[in-house]
Amino acid sequence: MQRWVLHIDMDAFFASVEQLTRPTLRGRPVLVGGMDGRGVVAGASYEARAYGARSAMPMYQARALVGYSAVTVRPRHVVYQAASRRVFQLVTQRSGVVEQLSIDEAFLEPEELIGASAPQVSQWAEDLRALIWQETGLPASIGAGAGKQFAKIGSGEAKPDGVFVVERDRQHELLDPLPVRKLWGIGPVAEAKLAQVGVETIADFAALSQRDVEITLGKNYGVGLWELARGYDERPVVPRAEAKQVSAEHTYPQDLTTTAQVDEAVQRSARDAHRRLLRDGRGARTITVKTKLASFETESRSMTLPYATDEFATLHASARKLTRYPDQVGPIRLIGVSYSGLELERQDVMFPELDQRVVIETSGNYEAGVRGDVKDAEISVGSEVVHSDSGTSWRSTQDVFHPEFGHGWVQGSGHGVVSVRFETRTTTRSLSRSFAVDDPKLVPADPLDSLDWGDWLATSKSPDGDL
Repeated sequence: MQRWVLHIDMDAFFASVEQLTRPTLRGRPVLVGGMDGRGVVAGASYEARAYGARSAMPMYQARALVGYSAVTVRPRHVVYQAASRRVFQLVTQRSGVVEQLSIDEAFLEPEELIGASAPQVSQWAEDLRALIWQETGLPASIGAGAGKQFAKIGSGEAKPDGVFVVERDRQHELLDPLPVRKLWGIGPVAEAKLAQVGVETIADFAALSQRDVEITLGKNYGVGLWELARGYDERPVVPRAEAKQVSAEHTYPQDLTTTAQVDEAVQRSARDAHRRLLRDGRGARTITVKTKLASFETESRSMTLPYATDEFATLHASARKLTRYPDQVGPIRLIGVSYSGLELERQDVMFPELDQRVVIETSGNYEAGVRGDVKDAEISVGSEVVHSDSGTSWRSTQDVFHPEFGHGWVQGSGHGVVSVRFETRTTTRSLSRSFAVDDPKLVPADPLDSLDWGDWLATSKSPDGDL
């Protein structure tokens, strides 16, 4: 009897939650992410994606693509985590075992679907999507197939806001023409190696002999991927242990010998690890930089922040502070960056620019003429915080509360005035009002209040108040 594996992926999750809790943003191109000069897009609504914006893109680039209509919102991970928890509570109640991959996607293998027909699977998935929409107001896409690979491809075909079932007799019709990079587990290195032997599509890969696969990608790693390309995927759906860290590292074919090369390598690993951190949904307190020298000696240096963050500017600056250069240690062949001490709770730091400053120093002349005059150079990133003479400060898109107008968020400010849009998930007609930045009635608010899930939030909190 055929097994059915389903992959559920919440559509443009971060942006969808922002549009859910801030009705003014519905139908508009929303970019969620860092709003400073080094910000990265954590999520983009489908309206923004229509312009070419996407997750992990530098924010300045996404803003340029979308143009004046772009709405940039600071991430509110406490809200996304609450929404995720409610969604996957519903999924677990309906499905049983859930293998949650990240804050917004998971695999399911409901027992009741064993041996079911494709139409039955499609209806089951539609019912689950309808339940999620009814209870949370969030859209989801679901793919289904005989294994994880087909379910994952199916959810991609289902987007946005749909269901796509990969029937067994259509597996190769859908899988074979896809670029080999679409195969789960094929990264840029494997893709390049396969290209050298003429493999461009999944069908090309499946047509290789096992011996050729072992020579090209290795016996263990390569053969497993080859089986997926041939349509065999028996991997079970099992709950995943929570990751203790996220990391990325790259080995370079030629040793790094200049500051510019090392800085580029650190930024590359920091960005790759940051993408994984955003998918995880938590913030990191500890940053570690791993360096492997040409002599194969390995060095790791770490620092721990007093708060957890997912701001790329802060994480990257911390990694830069830990970096050692060729003039200090000699040629470098590998650079890695990892984030650990992962926590759901994040502290809204008043002056993040203090942690986003880097002072570059040199201890020798290994790169004489290469480094130029960068000694003691300083990089700083603006915080976009609005201050009043009395010390009150507001950040753009910050959640606020006013006793007369209720819950709202900061839209903008200038000349001592702050503009606020008052609305929550259940608002049918929002209000916009302006206040003096030091108005005592305007106070910071709990972002969770924008969900307006009072009863659910109250019953879902632990004794210490955490979700």
